[in-house]
Amino acid sequence: MIKTVLLATVLSASSLYAEASDVAEIYGIGITTIDGRKTSMDTYRDKVILIVNVASECGFTPQYDGLERLFQKYKDKGFMVLGFPCNQFGAQEPGSEQDILNFCRLNYGVTFPLFAKIEVNGENAHPLFRYLKKKQPGGSPDGAIKWNFTKFLVDKDGTVVQRYPSATSPEELTEDIEQLL
Repeated sequence: MIKTVLLATVLSASSLYAEASDVAEIYGIGITTIDGRKTSMDTYRDKVILIVNVASECGFTPQYDGLERLFQKYKDKGFMVLGFPCNQFGAQEPGSEQDILNFCRLNYGVTFPLFAKIEVNGENAHPLFRYLKKKQPGGSPDGAIKWNFTKFLVDKDGTVVQRYPSATSPEELTEDIEQLL
């Protein structure tokens, strides 16, 4: 009986450690800002984060408006939108980082953080997106992202709580974001 209780306690503690380790893992991932500065996800610790793979020449590009509105509405409550340009889907993000930044600011007034262009699928997928897909595979065995503007919602503890397909508008995320704030 004592061995059983002790074993259950050890197993429970080790699963808590594994979960804590998983959460810590997201904060250790390095990222590069759109202007070339190296940083890490730790910059966004204790924030609710919406991570989006974005593109400037996509049918979903107008979602930049909604993403910016979400950011403006909730940023003072600890919410961040992080945009990661990706050219893997129909070559819809062909420009340089400076081109992308200028496009987003001029056409959509984007003020939320944007990052260097990355890949989200395949052998060269960025570690952040490998991690996100592992935690929220979206019904695909390998978690492959199907298109631009796939969104991942991360809570203040670093847990990836939800994945949304491209067609999900930013406005549809309001309730989920408010619950986490």
